[in-house]
Amino acid sequence: MSYSQHNLGSGSRSARRTFEFGRTHVIRPKGKHQATIVWLHGLGDNGSSWAQLSETLPLTNIKWICPTAPTRPVAVLGGFPCPAWFDVGELSNDGPDDWEGLDASAAHIANLLSTEPNDVKVGVAGFSMGASMALYSATCCALGRYGNGNPYLLNLKTVVALSGWLPGSSGLRNKVEESHEAARRAASLPILLCHGNCDDVVPHSYGEKSFQSLNTAGFRQLTYKFYEGLGHYTVPKEMNEVSNWLTARLGLEGSR
Repeated sequence: MSYSQHNLGSGSRSARRTFEFGRTHVIRPKGKHQATIVWLHGLGDNGSSWAQLSETLPLTNIKWICPTAPTRPVAVLGGFPCPAWFDVGELSNDGPDDWEGLDASAAHIANLLSTEPNDVKVGVAGFSMGASMALYSATCCALGRYGNGNPYLLNLKTVVALSGWLPGSSGLRNKVEESHEAARRAASLPILLCHGNCDDVVPHSYGEKSFQSLNTAGFRQLTYKFYEGLGHYTVPKEMNEVSNWLTARLGLEGSR
């Protein structure tokens, strides 16, 4: 599936980019279908690896959708093309954000969840750059719109971000405070952030800053897990806590 700058309604009349997304892997629930979560991989990875991991989790009532990002030149890699949800240069709290890429990926994720049954709760989770996309989706959900102003229609019930950072954090508080409805949605959306203090790819300070930015902007259902000695990867303890958190927040039956 592809998304272009034009059909996202960005309003720009300049050159348009088209984003061709890779293969999507779907893991069906082994029990009663109560929730569907899109799990997003990190920079240079693909959906297959996280589909394999999701099958090992004791969450029998969740359907997992594991898409693959478009292959694009990435500034932080010197322009080398690889699967990436958006373009990113050197990590910086004040660095420029690739709004076009963020919106294209957020729209793709929303489209994957748009046909789920009404009684099934939907969420977004991810690792590293995938975690950043999950957090960006959370802000779109709260604001009710993408960065380009187009309406965001999904009602997310949970967001999980492992070893990532929050794009667009600088102006988030002002945007949320402009609308009572946005403030209500922000206050009610459960978000889990996890980060290791030995992460040498996305330093844990970015996880802490993301938590602080979300909290300041009015996101009240926040959980921040800090892991001593953890680098830029996941460990069974972390994934067990993710499973426990999802079970509690989504009210899953018969898990574990």
